[in-house]
Amino acid sequence: MSPSGLDTRLLDQDAVRAIVRLQSFGHEAYLVGGCVRDLLLGHRPKDFDIATSARPPAVKRTFPRNSRIIGRRFKLAHLHFDGNRKILEVSTFRRPPEQGEDDGDDEDLLITRDNEFGTAEQDAVRRDFTINALFLDPNRDELIDHVGGLDDIERGMLRTIGDPFVRFREDPVRILRAIKFAGRLGLSIEERTATAMRDVAPDLVRAAPPRVLEEILRLLRGGHAFDAIERMRDCGALRAILPVVDGFLDSASRDDRLMFWRTLEALDGRARRAARN
Repeated sequence: MSPSGLDTRLLDQDAVRAIVRLQSFGHEAYLVGGCVRDLLLGHRPKDFDIATSARPPAVKRTFPRNSRIIGRRFKLAHLHFDGNRKILEVSTFRRPPEQGEDDGDDEDLLITRDNEFGTAEQDAVRRDFTINALFLDPNRDELIDHVGGLDDIERGMLRTIGDPFVRFREDPVRILRAIKFAGRLGLSIEERTATAMRDVAPDLVRAAPPRVLEEILRLLRGGHAFDAIERMRDCGALRAILPVVDGFLDSASRDDRLMFWRTLEALDGRARRAARN
């Protein structure tokens, strides 16, 4: 166990070496997001994402043999290892769009511009939830928290960064992500965040269908589908994006509803067994 309290033996060593190399070229570089969150919660991380001050061309120069620049709207780098069997994502710090930069007005806050480079603190603030905005410098064994994520992890709390009503109106798909994280990580949803989810859930009909579908599939495959559907129903998200299912649960017979929930329980059991193998 390291001085930071994290089990650094669980870190991907290719990611650690990539960060050390970026830092040796004068760039800030950290592990960020889910891997840091999962380490703090005692889970084994699956994905190791890197955030850096280096612009994509600088990342390419730092890793000339195994990097590839991808993306059109916002470019980032993929580092390839083990004959392309492993890919690490390296993104440049971004800042949140400033007031007036987005297309639309107060009634339509859906993000249309989120591709400006920024600082590490700005990059943290633009993320969705406090628990996903923590940086780890594995070279110095240092945790960096710009948004209160450490306190929320200690309290087992899921909370948006900033005003939850604004954050969910910017991107209603965050409502589904909140449901996913709360179920998978066993977190309570902070009161104002939960209220905003209920208020903004009807806006899910404005979100890009492929993104909504992707999050629904993650909810169903993650081993917590029963909990997810209950939470979606409670906040109104199910009515917004799967009205047929919501209507079925309102009008179906007791036996049919029981069969529905038992099917979700069986799906969850299968997903959890697969995750253990």
